[in-house]
Amino acid sequence: MSSPSATHSGEAAAPAVPDGVDAIIEQWAAVRPDLETTPMEVFGRVYRTTQAMGDRIEKAYRRLGTTRGEFDVLATLRRHGEPYTLSPRQLSSTLMLTTGGMTGRLDKLERAGLLRRSPDPHDRRGLQVTLTEEGRELVDRAVAAGLEVQHAALVAAGLDEAETAQLAALLRKLLAGSQPGDGS
Repeated sequence: MSSPSATHSGEAAAPAVPDGVDAIIEQWAAVRPDLETTPMEVFGRVYRTTQAMGDRIEKAYRRLGTTRGEFDVLATLRRHGEPYTLSPRQLSSTLMLTTGGMTGRLDKLERAGLLRRSPDPHDRRGLQVTLTEEGRELVDRAVAAGLEVQHAALVAAGLDEAETAQLAALLRKLLAGSQPGDGS
């Protein structure tokens, strides 16, 4: 395994800049030197990265006139493919929202002309939610803006394509081991 100061190509990397997680680890080491705190370093940085990037992406969405929650609804419809239609129940389960929470988002997005609700032709008690052309255009701009923010962060971190791919693969493994039912 390579040292923390070496890159994958063997070149010396710049020393890591200490961060807030390092301070926490040092404090634990002072009062509990018996603890193996590497997991805390990993999950602390994942958590802080998620918060920081979530805030930056939310700002990008707000510049376009939407929120992260609204984007999630529009993006779910868009990713589903043509005709960009799902039931409110399918949206709720995909986004892990209560039906009440989903209704509020749908109401706002429908008033804005970004989606429409209509009777389900296969279930007279059901509804369908369909992305409008205006909604599709907004979500396409928003996903590009969010990806731009994410890409900029990877570049600012100095990660090349291989390192980014390796990080994605490692995080996939970490996520799989963090899911409920992993024995903990």
